[in-house]
Amino acid sequence: MELTPERLIAQLPNEPLRPVYLIAGPEPLRVLEAADAVRARARADGIDEREVFDADGRDADWNRLVQSFGAMSLFASRRLIEVRMPSAKPGKEGAEVISEFCAQAPQDVVLLITGDDWSRQHGGKWSEAVARVGHHAIAWALKPHELTEWVERRLRARGLRADRDAVERLVERVEGNLLAAGQEIDKLALLSDGQPIDLARMESYVADAARFDIFRLLDAALNGQGAHALRMLHGLRAEGEAVPALMGMLVMELQRIAALARVNAKGGNLASEFKAQRVWDSKQAVYRRALQRHDAARWEALLAEAGKVDRIAKGRPRIGEEPADAWLALERLLLAMSEQRGMQLLAKRAGG
Repeated sequence: MELTPERLIAQLPNEPLRPVYLIAGPEPLRVLEAADAVRARARADGIDEREVFDADGRDADWNRLVQSFGAMSLFASRRLIEVRMPSAKPGKEGAEVISEFCAQAPQDVVLLITGDDWSRQHGGKWSEAVARVGHHAIAWALKPHELTEWVERRLRARGLRADRDAVERLVERVEGNLLAAGQEIDKLALLSDGQPIDLARMESYVADAARFDIFRLLDAALNGQGAHALRMLHGLRAEGEAVPALMGMLVMELQRIAALARVNAKGGNLASEFKAQRVWDSKQAVYRRALQRHDAARWEALLAEAGKVDRIAKGRPRIGEEPADAWLALERLLLAMSEQRGMQLLAKRAGG
């Protein structure tokens, strides 16, 4: 049967390990935590040997996985074998391998399959085979009211008490990003003195805990507040952040705005694309202002510039990519996102 990741986590300590687990979906935090719970349950059963098989794309070597199923363990009586399948689509060969494993699961192997995506079209005989002998947990994207409940449960799990207004304030802040919500709740656990958290205290804690965070920095840049974005960037630098740690979220936002800009340029349904890109209603005005500032070609250019900044930060710049200072390169990118003048300066620098 299909479970939620949270249901799977709750059941794991109270039942024997199943031969196979499939955990997939578009919410990476829920997938990660459920997979971690399976790993922890395996360790509790004395399974210390773990193998990882990356099955990304059509070139996946499924025969190697079959050979691993049949190999004798050198160090332990049982093994945990993980199949990481980002698309959650094993293809014909992979589906056959997984189905055959489920039909005759080796006694010494626990199979954990994870994926970064899932839809009703992903399922098939292979996932049905998993459900018959194991567990199938899907981390569907949470709806707004479900996020409120999720935040409340997570607060309680951390020993925190917050009234509904305080919870709603936190939900508004993270705007559907579970990773951000989890980080904020972890911060609250450190800051709270055990007293109930009302709206005023939540606003105070959130402001103190993340006064220079990457989410607000990106909001400032998309809103056209270049100076404010740079002040927050300087704050992050002073707090010891590194440029590579900031680039993942920045690139994700630029990919999202570039996709929106392409639809907008073609006169497409922007409201539908907002939904596809999982942009909440409260955030859409920010993106609309950004779309008015630059056209699709410029947002694509800024996305390419982010790749340059990332390479510089990691010490792998291409010939002719300057400046060598990753922080200065990131400042220029944020200013270009924020202001027409910044885009002109970036173009001038690129042209020498």
